[in-house]
Amino acid sequence: MTLSKSHPSHASSGIQSKSDHALFTKLSLRNARRQARDYLVYFVTMILVVALMYAFNGLIFSDEVRFLSENTAQLPLVIALASIVVIRIICWLVSYTTTFMLSRRSREFGTYILIGLENGQVARLFLLENLIVGGFSLIAGILLGSFLFQAMRAMILTMFGTPYRLAFSVSPPAALLTIAYFVFIYLLAQRKCRKRIRSMKIYELIYFEKVNEEIVIQASKKRRRIFTASIVLGILGTLLLLMGNLLFGILGAGCIIAFLYGFFLSFASGVPAYFEKRPAKKYSGHTLLVFRTLTAKLASIGILMATISLLFTVVLISEGSGQCFNALFWERAAQNSAFDLFIGIKGKEPDFTDYLEYIEANISVKASRTYDVYLSDDTRFLDYLQANVKYYFQTTYDKDSLMKFSDYAALREMMGCSPVTPVPGTYLIHCMPHLEEPIQNSDILIQIGGRTLTAGGIYTENFNQKWDTTNGHMYILVVPDEVLENRSADHRIYAAMTEEPVSKAQFEELEAIEARHADMTDIHSTLYAKSQEETEAADQTVLFAFPLYYLALILTMTTAAILTIQQLSESERYRRQFALLRKLGMDRREMEKTLRKQFTIYYAMPALPPVLISVPFVFYLGNSIGDNMLIGTGRPPVIVLGMLALFFCIYAIYIVLAYTGLKRDVLPD
Repeated sequence: MTLSKSHPSHASSGIQSKSDHALFTKLSLRNARRQARDYLVYFVTMILVVALMYAFNGLIFSDEVRFLSENTAQLPLVIALASIVVIRIICWLVSYTTTFMLSRRSREFGTYILIGLENGQVARLFLLENLIVGGFSLIAGILLGSFLFQAMRAMILTMFGTPYRLAFSVSPPAALLTIAYFVFIYLLAQRKCRKRIRSMKIYELIYFEKVNEEIVIQASKKRRRIFTASIVLGILGTLLLLMGNLLFGILGAGCIIAFLYGFFLSFASGVPAYFEKRPAKKYSGHTLLVFRTLTAKLASIGILMATISLLFTVVLISEGSGQCFNALFWERAAQNSAFDLFIGIKGKEPDFTDYLEYIEANISVKASRTYDVYLSDDTRFLDYLQANVKYYFQTTYDKDSLMKFSDYAALREMMGCSPVTPVPGTYLIHCMPHLEEPIQNSDILIQIGGRTLTAGGIYTENFNQKWDTTNGHMYILVVPDEVLENRSADHRIYAAMTEEPVSKAQFEELEAIEARHADMTDIHSTLYAKSQEETEAADQTVLFAFPLYYLALILTMTTAAILTIQQLSESERYRRQFALLRKLGMDRREMEKTLRKQFTIYYAMPALPPVLISVPFVFYLGNSIGDNMLIGTGRPPVIVLGMLALFFCIYAIYIVLAYTGLKRDVLPD
C-alpha cells in the first residue's frame, strides 16, 4: 500500500494553529510559574524595584510636591537623571538573570529543538515566560509603589510643614512612565537571549550550562603578584580619597577599581599561596574544604564578584553621602533659625525703622528683642580657641564678641531655654557644640572696662552664631550689663518669635528692605527667617539626598539579588559535595557548620572591601562638609552606623533567604 502526503485544508490548519497556540501558552504559563518559584529572590526584587521606580515617578507628576517651592520644580529633572542610571542597573539585573536562566535551562531548550520545535519558537517561548513573570512583577510593583509613594509624599510634605492626608491612588502618568521603563528594560534584556537562542545549535544549547567565566589571568605566579599589588592599590586609593583634592580623588577612585578587580581575579592564587606557607592552618578544621570551594568559585566568577563589590562601594558612599548632606542641611537650618525672625545690622547708625514698620503692619509677633553686640578690648579668649581647638575654627572677628546678661536672659526665655542665674564676677559662654569640650578645659580671665571676670557656665543651644552680624561667630561671651555701659556696639540685632511662620511673600518684602539698606556703603546686614531656612533645607534634602537614597536602594537590591541567584545556582554541586561528605562520616551538625562558613565568606567577601573603603571616606566627608559642627544624629559616627545598618538590613534579607533555601535543598536528611 502506498501512502500519499495529503495537504490539510485551511480550516484544519486554523484548528491546528489554535491548538498549537493554546499548547504554547499553557507551556509558557507553567514555566513562568516555575520561574517565579525557583527564582523567588529575583521575582521579589523586581517587585521592589518597580515599586521604587513608581514612587519616584509619582514625585515627578505630583503637583503638590512640585509647587512646594521654586527649587522642587527641578525635582523631575533630578529624578530623570537618576532614572537613567537606575534603568541601566535594572537592565543589568534582568539581562544577567535571563542569561543565567537560559544557561540553567539550556538542556531543556535543546530537548525542545530535538523533538521538533524550531529555534525561533523556543526563543518566543522563553520571551513569553519572562514577559509573564515581568508582567506580574510590574502589576504587583505598581500596587506596592502606590503605598510607598504615599509614604514618601507624607515625608516630603512634613519636611515643608504642609498638612497632608493619606489616600491610596494610582497616578496614571507615573504608571505609564514606569510601564514604559519596564517594557524598554525587558525588551532590551530579552533581545540578547532571543538572538542567542535563534543562532545556537542543539549541541551548544545542551552544553551551554557548563560554560563558565573565562579565567582572565592564567599564570598562577602572575596572579599572586597581582594579588599583592591589588592590596597596596586598595590602601593607596583609600588614602587618596581622603586627601580632599579632586585630582587625588580621581586617582584614588582609579586605584580602588584596580584593587577590586585585581583582588577578585587573583584571589584564587593569593590565598592558596598564604596557606601553602602555613600548613597547620591549612589543615585545621574545615579550612581546606571551605577555601578550596571558595577559590574554585572565584576562579570562574571573579569579574562578577569584583563588579558587585565595586557597586557595593558606590552604595555605601551614596548612602553615607546622602546622610551627611541631609544632616548638614538641617543642622545649618537649625543653627540659623533659633528665632522665627532674625535681623542683624552693622554700620555707623544701625536703623530698624523700615523693618519694624513692615513687621508691625504685616507680621504677628509674640515676643521680640532689640539689642547690641559688642567687642572686647583684647583677644585672650580668641587666642586660646585658635591655639586649642583641634577642629575647624575660623572667626570673622579679630576680638572677642560680648553681650549683656539681660539681653541674653531675655533671648533664652524667648527660645524656651532654661533660665540662667548671674554669678557676680563671672561671665558666661554661649558657643557652638564643637567648641564646648576645649572651652571646658579653660579658665580664662578676661578684663573689660577695668573689671576682671572669671569663666562661668557654658551653653550650646542653637543661637544664630554663623556670621559676623549674628550673636558672635561661633561663640559669644555674656557679661554683666554694667561692664558694657558707655561702650560702642559693633552691631545691632532684632530677634522675634512670631505667631505664624513668616511666609515666603513676607520674607521677600523683608529682603527688599535689606536690598535698599545694602545700597548704603556703610551698612552690612543679615536676615534669617526660620520658615525659609527649613524650606531651603527641605529643598536641598529632596534634590540631593533623596536621589542618592534612590540609587543606593536600587543598587543594593540588584547586586544582592545577583549574588544570591549565583549562590543558589550551586545547589546541585553543594548537594553532591555534602552527600559525599556524609559517606565519609561527617555528621549533619558538622555539615551545617561548614555550609555556614562557606556562606559567610561568600557574602562577606564582596562587602568587606567596600566597608573598609567607605567608612573612612564618610568620616572624612562628614567632618569636612560639616566643619566638625554636626551634632546628635548628624555626627559622623552616627551617620556611619546608620549607613551600615541600612545596607546590612537589606543585605541580610537576601542572605537569610539564600541560606534557608540552600540549607533545605543541599543538606541530606
